[in-house]
Amino acid sequence: MRISRTPWWYYVIAVVLGALIGTFLVWRTRTTAIAPVGAPWFVSGVLFVLGVVVLVLAWQVHQYVIGKVKEIDVDKASTTLVLCKALAIAGAALAGYYGGELAMCIVWRDVAFYQGLIAECSVACAVTVIDMIIGIVGEGWCQLPPQEGPEHPNAKKRKKRRRDAAVAAVSRPADSAKR
Repeated sequence: MRISRTPWWYYVIAVVLGALIGTFLVWRTRTTAIAPVGAPWFVSGVLFVLGVVVLVLAWQVHQYVIGKVKEIDVDKASTTLVLCKALAIAGAALAGYYGGELAMCIVWRDVAFYQGLIAECSVACAVTVIDMIIGIVGEGWCQLPPQEGPEHPNAKKRKKRRRDAAVAAVSRPADSAKR
């Protein structure tokens, strides 16, 4: 199984879809008695704590990748990578969602109902952007260096050194015969 970095456009699509849904839901509250908007403060707190936990796990995997830690549980490392990818995509979608809600709440800020939601959506949007960044950075930290194969940069350097050594060995006997 080949694992690759999440393409940048996944985040753009998630933000746009989230923004469309958030904007639509706030717009919909103007015509219905149901208000599925806003973000309770504990949701922002839980999202922030989740981001910190994933960041700590990714840092532990990164310590293994750079060689400071000699052993790591493979399941923990792969789970951390999946968590980073999921946090980045979910953070992007939720940032778009809360950003869309925030945009619509700011438009109708003169209505008392929306005034309280502006602060909630602002904090939730900021926390989800932070989570998205943590997920992207964590995904990069969990990336293993390429295996020692023919495409590895060190393999190319070793091949060049061997070739240079062979050329030097061939040219030396001719030089010593002249002396």
